Amino acid sequence: MAKDKKAGKKEEAQEQPASGRPRHSAKERPRLRTRFEKELAPALLKELELHNVMAVPRLHKIVVNMGVGEATQNSKVLDPAVNELGQITGQKPVVTRAKKSIAAFKVRQGQSIGAMVTLRGDRMYEFFDRLVNIVLPRVRDFRGVSTKSFDGRGNFTLGLHDQLIFPEISYEKVDKLKGMNVTIVTTAQNDNQARSLLRHLGMPFRA
Repeated sequence: MAKDKKAGKKEEAQEQPASGRPRHSAKERPRLRTRFEKELAPALLKELELHNVMAVPRLHKIVVNMGVGEATQNSKVLDPAVNELGQITGQKPVVTRAKKSIAAFKVRQGQSIGAMVTLRGDRMYEFFDRLVNIVLPRVRDFRGVSTKSFDGRGNFTLGLHDQLIFPEISYEKVDKLKGMNVTIVTTAQNDNQARSLLRHLGMPFRA
């Protein structure tokens, strides 16, 4: 029995690659992330007159927030919003809750009022790529996004009126239009650096 166990362990060791890690298919890197590292980062380094590559501004995270005001009266309205936001971002949303009670809006503390997703890494670059190349051109009478939607610390917020501009959403399955806010958080030191970063990444700013 002991010999059989040793033989089995040798066979398992031979099946493992030389690095000791199990074999798996390598995930393809997002094209925008590869392009940023090879082309856009050196261009930003020269344009912003920075002396260190690590000082080049880059994307940190993207937060997609969908508020559902009717959820205060009917909690079932929140379920379609969560499902649609998950389809749009490819990540499970987190249900947001009210931090304090507001009698005028009939909101109680801890009540579910919306859904939110925070994207980082490859999913962040994939979502940004789809946003600027597929989603925004589908907006009716689109003339570019405002250059004044920065918060003074290098972060940009974009408001979208409905979810139908995303190709992942089926028109027949939508019961009501829901708007959302897309906040792009960067490592830029100021709004000018963030504006240059987003412009290089393809954000269609209004002329």
